[in-house]
Amino acid sequence: MKKKYKIQWHNHCLDLGAKTCVMGILNITPDSFSDGGYFFNTDLAVEQGMEMAAAGADIIDIGGESTRPFSDFVSAKEENDRVVPVIEKLAKRISIPISIDTNKANVAKKALKAGASIINDISALGMDPEMAALAAEFDVPVILMHMKGRPKTMQVSPEYDDLIGDIKSFFKDVIDRAVKQGISRSRIIIDPGIGFGKNLEHNLTLINQLHEFESLDQPLLIGSSRKAFIRNILKPSGVKDLDPMLPEVETGTQASVAASIMRGAHIVRVHNVANTCATVKIIDAVLSK
Repeated sequence: MKKKYKIQWHNHCLDLGAKTCVMGILNITPDSFSDGGYFFNTDLAVEQGMEMAAAGADIIDIGGESTRPFSDFVSAKEENDRVVPVIEKLAKRISIPISIDTNKANVAKKALKAGASIINDISALGMDPEMAALAAEFDVPVILMHMKGRPKTMQVSPEYDDLIGDIKSFFKDVIDRAVKQGISRSRIIIDPGIGFGKNLEHNLTLINQLHEFESLDQPLLIGSSRKAFIRNILKPSGVKDLDPMLPEVETGTQASVAASIMRGAHIVRVHNVANTCATVKIIDAVLSK
């Protein structure tokens, strides 16, 4: 049985374990690998967020900087201009928590003041020295992700001596550091970082061995939606890449979601909330027996 966790803060509560939590991705960027430009407009983004909440999302994750492989840096001002107006409007229209996907404390602070209530930091508090203090001050859950390198270079021949062991050691260090900086251990969620400095074999191994992270005793988030490893497995011979929006890529995503839940994921981060909620209901029902 998957270990259960309850995260309670402010006016929100996440019961993790008995039911898998679905996090809907809302990219407010012109260049996201899977839906870049689709919601690069405040009103369209708010509408999409409301649709995901209505479809069954438990969290809406909003980001204003693409973290796809080889992506470029976006300034805090530009990131704030993209995300803050959406969060301000959306927070008034939905009751589920909104997470801010950023590695900049300035952006996280403005997002939290606008109505966000979770920090999702791909750098695990490592890129901005002020992020940990901010999370402790606002007393919100933080998602700490493993990434080898940085988005600009992370997919250039990533190598590990011991994939699972190396990532577990990383998490032990960042969790201890976060707690020492005032973040409650009960507020920490970990994300092994599918596709962030990992090749196809690494990603498959991570999903298959997610149970190895149970000893860290923290809720586990997996974000495999539309990632390159899925497209690489599915693409016909001779084809360079598949369009992430193709139906077969969505089918592959749901297969990866199902496998992740079976192996121990508490939260799945996805683009298609409705499809994922159906997958979650079936897999959770199987695991309950």
